[in-house]
Amino acid sequence: MFKYTTAIAKLRRLTSRVRVVPGGTSAGKTYGIIPILIDQATRTPDLEISIVSESVPHLRRGALKDFIKIMKDTRRWTDTHYNKSLLTYTFANKSYIEFFSADQMGKVKGPRRNILYINEVDNISFNTYHQLAIRTDGVIWLDFNPSNDFWVYHELKDEPDTQWLTLTYLDNEALSPAIVAEIEKAREKAKTSAYWDNWYKVYGLGQLGKLEGVIFDNWRQIGDLPPDARLIGYGMDFGFTNDPTTLLAAYKWNNTTVWDELIFQTGLTNPAIARLMKQKGVRSNDFVVADSSEPKSIKEINQHGFRVRGADKGRDSINFGIDLLQQRDFLVTQESTNLIKELRTYAWATDKTGKSLNVPIDAYNHCIDPMRYLATAKIAKQKQKRKGPRRRN
Repeated sequence: MFKYTTAIAKLRRLTSRVRVVPGGTSAGKTYGIIPILIDQATRTPDLEISIVSESVPHLRRGALKDFIKIMKDTRRWTDTHYNKSLLTYTFANKSYIEFFSADQMGKVKGPRRNILYINEVDNISFNTYHQLAIRTDGVIWLDFNPSNDFWVYHELKDEPDTQWLTLTYLDNEALSPAIVAEIEKAREKAKTSAYWDNWYKVYGLGQLGKLEGVIFDNWRQIGDLPPDARLIGYGMDFGFTNDPTTLLAAYKWNNTTVWDELIFQTGLTNPAIARLMKQKGVRSNDFVVADSSEPKSIKEINQHGFRVRGADKGRDSINFGIDLLQQRDFLVTQESTNLIKELRTYAWATDKTGKSLNVPIDAYNHCIDPMRYLATAKIAKQKQKRKGPRRRN
């Protein structure tokens, strides 16, 4: 159910051409800006509005998904007005809202518009922003989590036609108590941890933080999975209520590993996991390695015709797996939005003085863990092959 929040009220009071909205997690940035754009589109004929993000998958799972939900919750949605191919919704008065990604240079450098909204602008280059801005004759909205310093702080900070508005989870009355409780747990952890102090500063209070100690910097995004990529295997981690069940596929392509996120979902029973695996193309003889702390889940999934084995979790297995993944550059498909978010956030833990403890934080690892499981299992399998079969006496 759509709810008019403090975040929306604050956003509506902005009056400048460029409106910069840093904010914490669940602050209602997207859910506040989009209703304002919908309202303007319905009131003003022939209005042209563009909503842009780093990739189409990011849009589908973020701003576009929120737009559709808000339209339906407010009973404004008409199926025939939405073009699924062009990702464009046209209103009865000929105004429209289009969604496209920043890597579509034909659109970035293409037609002009009246209003521009860039979602999570920290993932977009200044050049891309500038190309879009000079083709926008009206308002420009920019939102992001202020996890680190980037071009917006240098290019737009003191501009006379720019307003800044920081939002936090306290501005979003639509949040469930469970989410509020999770965010406020970090406030307690921040008292004794430099990492969580920075996390709460950014995602709790919406203040500029610093991105330090990120574990993986040896990866980059690609578009779709290359058709000639060869499957290596799958890594899986289990969750249910708060944590998601995840499944990642690894492929060999041009002497590089390509990771592709297939499942990232809470509330999945084991039969539901098995059904999803079949839908995602996992075959009965494919190599799948999963969290060994849930042998019952592994057994039940295997009863559906799979060959899932438990991951080796010996001493130092976490750091060993991280080291394996750090040894060579790897690629991540643009569809893997949750994996991308974790790779940007997964960091080394620190003590209260900020000194690294050489162990990773126990967060943002729902996709990272299955990557480790598969990398470690494949190394063990290769060593076993080199040793050859055990001789019988």
